[in-house]
Amino acid sequence: MKSQDQGYSRMATSVKIPEEKQQLDERLKSLRINRTEQPAPGSSNRVPKKLLLAISVLIALAALGYAYFSVSPPTVSVAEVKTESGASSAATTLSVSGYVVAHHKIAVGAKVMGRVSWIGVEKGDKVQKDQVLVRLEDDEFRAQVNQARANLAASQARLDQLRAGSRPQEKLKDRAAVIQAEANLKNAQADYERTESLFKSGVASKADFDRATAGRDTAAALLESARQSYRMTDIGPREEEIRAAEAEVQQMKAALDYAGTQLDSTIIKAPVTGTVLERIVERGEMVTPSAIGESGARTSVVSLADLNDLQIELDISQADFARLKMGQRAEIIPEAFPSLRYSGFIEEIAPEANRAKATVQIKVKVENPDEQLRPEMNARVNFLADQKPAGEQQSVSRALVPKAAVVQKDEAAFVFVVKGDRVEQRVIRLGQESGDSYYVLEGLGGGETVVTEGAEKLSDGSRIKISGQ
Repeated sequence: MKSQDQGYSRMATSVKIPEEKQQLDERLKSLRINRTEQPAPGSSNRVPKKLLLAISVLIALAALGYAYFSVSPPTVSVAEVKTESGASSAATTLSVSGYVVAHHKIAVGAKVMGRVSWIGVEKGDKVQKDQVLVRLEDDEFRAQVNQARANLAASQARLDQLRAGSRPQEKLKDRAAVIQAEANLKNAQADYERTESLFKSGVASKADFDRATAGRDTAAALLESARQSYRMTDIGPREEEIRAAEAEVQQMKAALDYAGTQLDSTIIKAPVTGTVLERIVERGEMVTPSAIGESGARTSVVSLADLNDLQIELDISQADFARLKMGQRAEIIPEAFPSLRYSGFIEEIAPEANRAKATVQIKVKVENPDEQLRPEMNARVNFLADQKPAGEQQSVSRALVPKAAVVQKDEAAFVFVVKGDRVEQRVIRLGQESGDSYYVLEGLGGGETVVTEGAEKLSDGSRIKISGQ
């Protein structure tokens, strides 16, 4: 029985295996890729494009929001804008930046064209009036002076000769010529009379008579000439001749003076006491009195200025011009030396405005300049209000902002005022300095909180985190 059951079992297994194999083949066939073309899906199966675009925008906004809120705001330090009470008479009405300029800047030039043979100053040297700065080659000018001097000597000698009159020997000579002319005339007259008698008697010919007549007339003319010459020698030169000779002498003197002036012009001297701002020429270079000259010739040799007469040149906006007037007092602070103070007042106001810049130029005279203040330096000028009598002075409050809070860019000053967790960029107008602070003329009233450290990284509306909070 047992062996019979084992036989049935093997038969059932043999029948099962083919069935399982068949099922496996069918499953493999169902997994094969069908490479035949499938028809395009219908329009009802497509996802709308607007829906896809909206989903993309939402994803982008979510990413930006996550990035914005995940980045921590910058940490900054802040300070409070303080106020200070003071008398209104000492208040600053306007604060403007400008440049230090010399009141009179002189470009020393040459009167004659020539080559530089010597130069005796350097930039920065202090010179006195009439001090020799430059010498030019003068050989040609010395020759012209010598020629003019010789011409003057010749003219003067001729004038002296005319003024002295004739010499005694000249008078005797002319007198002898008259006597000789009288003898010749007497001889010619006798010859004429003989020939006339012979001609009348028919002995002499008409030609002989004519020759005798011409000889007599010639002798008479020569006698008259000798007599006139003697009279001129005895009287002396005419006054007109003397005046002409005097005029010629004056002309030669003027020519000599001109040549001497030209020679003197080869020595170039300082016209004023001052400081050499620039040495323009070097030895061997040509200088000329005008721009029309040899190529490369200089028209100036040095630049001078009196550094004890300085001004601050300012361009005042037309909107602020009404606050100023001639003679108004001012305080001057050079940017190179913020601790120094100079006093001054408005000395010049331009007669016309600059249309392109919408400004009016004014100049403030520096009353107490020193060696620290130099031309072309930047300086801030604080214009002061007119002082009132003690009984009329009123107390006013002025805002003081720390210097560290002020950002200056493109000639504008601004601060970042804290508003909750954000900042507001506010333009201000600065007044004079006070220690580590500026007086604020416009833009802040006092009590505001402003950013002092980290302001350079901020912009209007930036989020911030205050240090220590």
